[in-house]
Amino acid sequence: MNERHQLRRRDFLATSGAVLSAPYVLPSGVLAAPGKKGPNERINVGHIGMGGRARGLYGELGGLRGKGECQSIAVCDVDEKRLENAAKLVPGATPYRDYRYILQRKDIDAVVIGTPDHWHGVQFAQAADCGKHIYCEKPACCTIEESKAMVAAAQRTGIASQIGSQGRSQREAYLMHRYLANEVVGKVDYVECFHYTSPVDTSGTPDGEPPADLDWDLWLGPLRWRSYNRKYLHGVFRWLLESGGGQIRDRGAHVMSCAMYWMGADGTGPVSIEATGTSPTRGLWDSAVEMKVTYTFKNPDWVMTWEQMPMDEVSRRYPVEERTKEENRQGFGRISRPGYGAVYHGDQGTCMHWGGDGGTWAERKVRQWAPPADTKEVYQSPGHMEDWFVGIRTGRKCIMDIEWGAGVANLCVLGNLSFILKRKLQWDPVKQEIVGDDEAHRMMSRPQRYPYHL
Repeated sequence: MNERHQLRRRDFLATSGAVLSAPYVLPSGVLAAPGKKGPNERINVGHIGMGGRARGLYGELGGLRGKGECQSIAVCDVDEKRLENAAKLVPGATPYRDYRYILQRKDIDAVVIGTPDHWHGVQFAQAADCGKHIYCEKPACCTIEESKAMVAAAQRTGIASQIGSQGRSQREAYLMHRYLANEVVGKVDYVECFHYTSPVDTSGTPDGEPPADLDWDLWLGPLRWRSYNRKYLHGVFRWLLESGGGQIRDRGAHVMSCAMYWMGADGTGPVSIEATGTSPTRGLWDSAVEMKVTYTFKNPDWVMTWEQMPMDEVSRRYPVEERTKEENRQGFGRISRPGYGAVYHGDQGTCMHWGGDGGTWAERKVRQWAPPADTKEVYQSPGHMEDWFVGIRTGRKCIMDIEWGAGVANLCVLGNLSFILKRKLQWDPVKQEIVGDDEAHRMMSRPQRYPYHL
């Protein structure tokens, strides 16, 4: 291992300034578009972020590693403890504290980005410009500006991209998609997404000094500077509008991803967004507790709502289906995440699913539907990681390509902007811009700290 990689954090920070001032990310056009990997070529993967969900993504590559299709050769995290654990988990991988070392390596074909939401836009765009194929955890981004930059970077470099809304690739998601595509419930004009409330911070935790094993500046990255507080991380960054965005960006990016895909609405967008809700009255977290957002689409005309409500109301309005032993034997397991999902309202009936990420569960009538001979078939994903590898090897667009992932992330961003501004927003889905509201238009982007910016 290179001596540079053996430095402890304090030594690394003391010596890295001269190194990191170099241009780690090459300008677009300097690198050729990545070549497609042959069917028997092993893909070298680098992992950016190795926290809880990111370790899960490493695990989800296990089947492909077992077949010899890939190997993980680098891991990265700004938390030294997590990095040490990652080095043990991924034998032979080179550990880094700064992701830019991974982007610089020419022997790395693809990266898995499992960092907090506020890092996705910058790391994705930079990785694409370095010719890396990208799997990026959802939601794709935090601002409309980031979404545009990510899509542009992928298009100009020709990389294969997959956003981690893996609900599209689940077995029962395929059954739900096929059921809707064949209009068993008729023409759907209303999708009713539901979820329980976002949590409230009641801890009263004061600011303090970051632990010695955490690079707080690098964790913040493109965010404005703020004092360290352990209630900003890890995981709980989700409940801050700046770095996460609440349940609408956490699970909404899953449930609404399924809706956009099954409704054939990828590449489109609403024309108006209107949100109401309640804000926390205490604590550090500021995302909406209860919330309702209405998205109105045109040509074709349909409406989607996202609603956060107390769990007892979720249970009353959307009671979970109990599955039989025979269904379990058929591979239709228990619904372990009953607190969120969606109801699809057609002119001939309704159908429902629960979950939408690591588990997508369709109601019984969907699973028991016997397709007729003239059934319209839909794509059945081999698995979310596997689908990404098909994209890497063939150039075919992935099931949750960044263009589709950015569109879903924009729904979450726009919902939160309407909630913050307390008014209805008008959206141009072709130009990807808020119209008729200068203040809201300015909020499509935000300043990013040097040098962690687009």
